[in-house]
Amino acid sequence: MQLVVGRIGRAHGIKGEVSVEVRTDEPELRLAPGAVLATDPAAVGPLTIATGRVHSSKLMLRFEGVTDRNGAEALRNTLLIAEVDPAQTPEDPEEFYDHQLIDLDVVTVDGREVGRISEISHLPYQDLLVVARPDGGEVLIPFVAEIVPEIDLEEQRAVIDPPAGLLDEIGGPGEGSGDA
Repeated sequence: MQLVVGRIGRAHGIKGEVSVEVRTDEPELRLAPGAVLATDPAAVGPLTIATGRVHSSKLMLRFEGVTDRNGAEALRNTLLIAEVDPAQTPEDPEEFYDHQLIDLDVVTVDGREVGRISEISHLPYQDLLVVARPDGGEVLIPFVAEIVPEIDLEEQRAVIDPPAGLLDEIGGPGEGSGDA
């Protein structure tokens, strides 16, 4: 199974180094020198990590065959993908791989159906659950403990406690009624 472990950012310097937005809890394992990563778009890769270091709290990587700033700039916004055993799970029971969350049913704490997780959007400051609604729409749910207090992989569901306004279109207590 493939797991997105990072996104290439800006070029750094003139020797082919790039900043990387880390999307894994195990960067020392998945983004270590010698690691071979698939890419999206696929035509860019595979990429082999030549060197890695932390600079000003950012991960900097250099890939084999990328020796100048132009080569590094051409990699910008490329997703880095590692091959992972699908049976492998994070050690911390409060951590999840994206593939474990996709297709979970989403319900509110009072049992109302919201939809099904279709995607996880990894933003710089917060992850979002993209939930496909039964009516064909979608809603973005911040993936934080206060809003998503329970993930039950055995029951294949995520329980949410949405703040007022997050699910206006569903209606009901706590979600706003649209009345002014």
